Amino acid sequence: MRSASGNGFDSSDSFAVSGAAERTARLHDIPPSITPSHGDDSHLLSRIASPADVKALAPDELAELCREIRATLLAYGHRHGGHIGSNLGMVEATVALHRVFDSPCDRIVFDVSHQSYVHKMLTGRAGAYMDPNRFGEVTGFTNPDESKHDQFVLGHTGTSISLACGLAKTRDMEGPNSGIGNVIAVIGDGSLSSGVAFEGLNNAAEQGGNLIIVFNDNEMSIAGDFGGMYGPLARLRASGGTAQPNLFNAFGLDYRYVEAGNDVSALVAAFEEVRDIDHPVVVHIHTLKGAGYDGEETHADRQTASASPVSFDSPTGVHPTDNVNHSEPWHSDHCNLSDHEPHEGQCEASHWQNPDAAIGKPDDPRKHYGKMAMAALEPRFAAEPGLVVISPATPGSNGITHEFRERAGAHYVDTGITESHAVAYAAGIARAGGTPVVATTASFFQRAYDQFFQEMSLNRSRVTVLDFLGGLSGSDNTHSGAYDVTMFSNIPGATMLVPTSARDYLADLAWATAPAGSADAPAGPVVIRVPGEAILTAERDATLLPVTGGQIADRPQSTSLPVSVSSASGGISAATVRGTVSVTAQHAGVRHMLDWRVNQTGSHVAIIGLGNAYPLAEQTAAALSADYGITTTVIDPRQCTSLDSDVLESLRDGHQQVITLEDGQLEGGWGEKVTAYYANHHVSDGSRNPHVLNFGAAKEFTDRVPLGELNERYGLTVEQVTEAITRCF
Repeated sequence: MRSASGNGFDSSDSFAVSGAAERTARLHDIPPSITPSHGDDSHLLSRIASPADVKALAPDELAELCREIRATLLAYGHRHGGHIGSNLGMVEATVALHRVFDSPCDRIVFDVSHQSYVHKMLTGRAGAYMDPNRFGEVTGFTNPDESKHDQFVLGHTGTSISLACGLAKTRDMEGPNSGIGNVIAVIGDGSLSSGVAFEGLNNAAEQGGNLIIVFNDNEMSIAGDFGGMYGPLARLRASGGTAQPNLFNAFGLDYRYVEAGNDVSALVAAFEEVRDIDHPVVVHIHTLKGAGYDGEETHADRQTASASPVSFDSPTGVHPTDNVNHSEPWHSDHCNLSDHEPHEGQCEASHWQNPDAAIGKPDDPRKHYGKMAMAALEPRFAAEPGLVVISPATPGSNGITHEFRERAGAHYVDTGITESHAVAYAAGIARAGGTPVVATTASFFQRAYDQFFQEMSLNRSRVTVLDFLGGLSGSDNTHSGAYDVTMFSNIPGATMLVPTSARDYLADLAWATAPAGSADAPAGPVVIRVPGEAILTAERDATLLPVTGGQIADRPQSTSLPVSVSSASGGISAATVRGTVSVTAQHAGVRHMLDWRVNQTGSHVAIIGLGNAYPLAEQTAAALSADYGITTTVIDPRQCTSLDSDVLESLRDGHQQVITLEDGQLEGGWGEKVTAYYANHHVSDGSRNPHVLNFGAAKEFTDRVPLGELNERYGLTVEQVTEAITRCF
């Protein structure tokens, strides 16, 4: 549903009781004998190579298998991290699914597929969760390239029912020769709030035929669960599935309820009852998210992960918890962020667990700059009743802390996993004169593409979008932000700002959210690409900005390039590029915000570094100076919505090369627009048509490739850019 699994942090051979593995065992009070070791046939999980092995177990062995899986997940979370909480809650359900159904003939579609770790263990991939040397063998989501038991690559949410409808449709049209048996959609962990899930429910009821929808109701989303449907669901749980209204019945669907969603025997019985059913049915199972974590409520001031030991006295390692039904408004306890100390029940921290190796490290860019933005907005709430922060279900990951949400009150809205709704909702707030700020991850904003065009941009809605995790990263192929510039920068009427420092970031936010009617406020929507790792690292170490030392704010407010272009040649007499924007300048003016900034004037070569690629521009300029005696012009464009023709024209004199650097998809991206500018504005004097080199990412999906390796692949290193420049001399 959200953040992608990373690579392993430890290269030891197994979970033998030594070093970090011994520490993991102590943290969970797990005797080494029940922590499965790769290739150890004394443990059930080590003997599971396919669902057939699950079917071969004696009925009384299923609980022991669940216990071993749970122990493996807990240890894996400490060593590797990932979506552990949702999988802990799905242990029994997944074992029961593979006990009853016959995958891959019976098609199981997991939504969102971060709930699929147990499924992977039971379909031949258990070693990838038990052996640290093999952690990188599997992704955090289903993937048909890994196994015939995985139906789709799924990292976003809400689509399983629609996909299952499609599988069932083909089966029903082709008949017995289709090779498809039962079709099962596994949805939940907050994903039912997605609009596309309701579209799928609507289609399922109309289509008819065998279709089994397993609704994993763990009373949580990523943070709390929000929306009007959760009241009726709570009443269904309280009544044992008999209360009305029943939203599934309202769609015309058959319905079954299983209260004991962490009882493997009860689930086996329920799934056997609906196997080979001739019409669509919803099996509503009530599970405990994070089942097996510390069952005591965690307080915000606790500093260690899972400090209380887990008891394995119960058959599967699940024990009672009071961490449910919180009275405070967010329906999840007071865990500050989404990866600090996971525990059972309504716990935001159980959505994503960082490995032990990451504990104590500084905030990543999302949290760092997210907290910064919220700190800038919060003091304005009292005087600006229409200022509202909207998060489509991912607050903690983006630095929108629990404490901020509590203080913000009605100024903060979690819409659930509903990106399309969140953007349209923001457009409505803007139309009424409010000031909405929508904040989530770049790859999730893809789900709202039409709303960006129609409700937001076509209507010139004053919506501010905080675009997190944009650009290249080592994420999995479902969560890459490498395509955000190609999307946002080409939407008519939208302005995309790409700040390269905290100072510019806050200035951009102040300008974008200037109250309606303010002088020089933007006339339409503004997207701000939140700075990434390269920017934050450079802000923490100014030596990584060798040209400016990170002291842009101290430079003069106006800098002129030392050029003179004859008006007869279609140019200008001089190009003036304004300096930095004060963080207090909320009325900066559109032209001022879109001007490019020249941070160093030189000759022969001009390097323009967009956003996260800007530190590379300065580092390349320093290398050219040190190795070749060339003083280059270094430019921070600050935005990718339009080209600064004044600056581009000024580069005609004295510059043979213009270099563009971007950490996103090159094709259809920003750098090619600079190339097109000079191609379309060719002048008769050939010496005044600079040669343009574009550096950026290929148009491809990448899966958990380290950022450094991606930069090497795409030529985004000092050595590769320098070599390309000097080769052209």
